[in-house]
Amino acid sequence: MNFKKKLLMFSFLLLTLFPSIVFAYSNKIILGGENIGIKVQSKYVMIVGFYKVEDNYIGEDAGLQVGDFITKINDINVSSVEEMISIIDKNKEKGTIELSFLRNNKEMNTTLELKEDQNGIYKTGLYVKDQINGIGTLTYIDPETRIFGALGHEIAEKSTLKKVEIQDGQIYQSEVTGIKASQNGTPGSKEAKFYIDEVYGTITANEESGIFGTYQEEFPNEDIIEVEEPDNVKLGKAQIRTVIDGSKMENYEIEILHIDQNNPTKNILFQITDTKLLEKTGGVVAGMSGSPIIQNNKVIGAVTHVVVNDPEKGYGIFITTMLKEGEKKSE
Repeated sequence: MNFKKKLLMFSFLLLTLFPSIVFAYSNKIILGGENIGIKVQSKYVMIVGFYKVEDNYIGEDAGLQVGDFITKINDINVSSVEEMISIIDKNKEKGTIELSFLRNNKEMNTTLELKEDQNGIYKTGLYVKDQINGIGTLTYIDPETRIFGALGHEIAEKSTLKKVEIQDGQIYQSEVTGIKASQNGTPGSKEAKFYIDEVYGTITANEESGIFGTYQEEFPNEDIIEVEEPDNVKLGKAQIRTVIDGSKMENYEIEILHIDQNNPTKNILFQITDTKLLEKTGGVVAGMSGSPIIQNNKVIGAVTHVVVNDPEKGYGIFITTMLKEGEKKSE
């Protein structure tokens, strides 16, 4: 009896000491391709530029840099421009404020001088923002968990190229109204109309492999498709699914040129071969990010980047990378 108890205890310890780590993502998903509007609220106030005050850049003089994230003013947490203005307004008579900010994930502190102009308005010398708005493409929805993934890359602030630490966000209805075509050296873009009252879902994570969250509306379609593993992705013909006019999704022919299993996001190098798409867009354009890539009736990835000097070519991320991240962020 004692021997059996010891065996049972030993087995329990093995399970405790060596847990299994399993990413249980779905092998069938609802295929995306819809154009979506995107709005995220930053977790902190972002510094995106400086302006002169009395011929001096007082923000730079305080040691601040474009891309810094303001976290506190006078030891009070700040997460919006509105909060920042309110705190400054209450402390403007002192002529200075104490700023805490993040730079490369390291917290730093400085004193910023406030300057009063001839109209009695106190200037900080800082251009700041707390929201990012844009468009992209929905990649997938998990029909069981309602987790969605989009973009295939992180949201970064345009002027700083820094990843935005988000507080929350939404995806909502959007229609393509025009295309600014890509040219060699100059990526193009989709032009779109937004319907901010038609919210599709909430964004909970902004990661290197895309944005993720919970889809809250009725599913946009019932196009259930199998997920293909990276080892089975082949060179040769495939399709991307995207919108280039209104809200109509279509599949367009591409050729997969190279597969890289080691790159975190640029796994699939492809070239657009579809004449209709090339005539309309000139190649990959901003707003296509997240467009599903399909091969042999299975989803293999999503469009992420354009090759700037050859916009007929682009990169894609493996769909399994997005699915793993989406599942992880839902835990």
